[in-house]
Amino acid sequence: MADMRYVRLGGSGLTVSLICLGGMGFGVPTAPRPWTVGYDETRAVIAAATDAGVNFIDTANCYADGTSEEFIGRALRELGIPRDRTVLASKVFYNEGGLSRAAIMREIEGTLRRLRTDYLDLYVIHRFDAATPVEETLEALDELVRAGKVRALGASAMYAYQLHTMQDVALANGWTPFSTMQSQYNLLYREDEHEMIPVCRQFGMALTPYSSLAAGRLTRPTWDAPTRRSETDEISKKKFDPMREQDEKVVARVAELAEGHGVPMAAVAVAWLWSRGVESPIVGCSRPELVGDVARALDVELTEEERIYLEEPYVPHPLVGVRPHTLDELLPRGAE
Repeated sequence: MADMRYVRLGGSGLTVSLICLGGMGFGVPTAPRPWTVGYDETRAVIAAATDAGVNFIDTANCYADGTSEEFIGRALRELGIPRDRTVLASKVFYNEGGLSRAAIMREIEGTLRRLRTDYLDLYVIHRFDAATPVEETLEALDELVRAGKVRALGASAMYAYQLHTMQDVALANGWTPFSTMQSQYNLLYREDEHEMIPVCRQFGMALTPYSSLAAGRLTRPTWDAPTRRSETDEISKKKFDPMREQDEKVVARVAELAEGHGVPMAAVAVAWLWSRGVESPIVGCSRPELVGDVARALDVELTEEERIYLEEPYVPHPLVGVRPHTLDELLPRGAE
């Protein structure tokens, strides 16, 4: 397997591996995600990832009620990995107060405590908060950067116009702008190609998409699998199953090309993201061997013909990830 490669994250000054290890699958199982893995499994996956050269780990304050952050912080400490050798990202929004100043100031302290660190490399707003003025959110985030508690800022799934608005406000006020965008992007969901990705490039932002493997559907030739996640992940079923008939055509082509390249399907799925200019896709792994499957993407360089072949069966999908809003929220005050 080829050695890990690294890339700069937009204008953040951060240098990260081409693969980011996602932490949503780590932690004590909860009602929405009963498929998460325990501490020993988390530690083993992180060990395998760091051995493979992965230096970028993403999590969130809400994953497994905070135990994802706890497991990651504990594992990094026990594995003896120097803090300055790891780029840690976490998120804020799915908490009391959303992206209000009070919530941001409260939640960053909990995140730092659980991760056992005194600073976060990348702090991501998990969603757009329509209930809080963007000025309040952006000024609070800028305070964290100026205080040294956060090195850079990122955004996650939202409408492209919302991102554009926030970036304009940040730049107009001399506040820290967002350096990364974390939204769903994979061979089975490409809606961000229309507006979000062009806006990100307009502002020099790096792409760190989540669900890079479509919750496992791009890792196997069959849609369903006898795994705990496949059987119990109702959130992913709602996202992907409505388009199953059409998307299985894409999955079949991934399987075909993976066989031709002699690599796991996950490697082809990640290599396609790189071919589309993605800086560091977020990949969740529940077992150490899955890290190796993903890292095999380093051995794959898709031709233009192969990329087109993978993309050809795609059809437009309903938007997922963004928080729906009503017409009333879009109308100016006093409009009828």
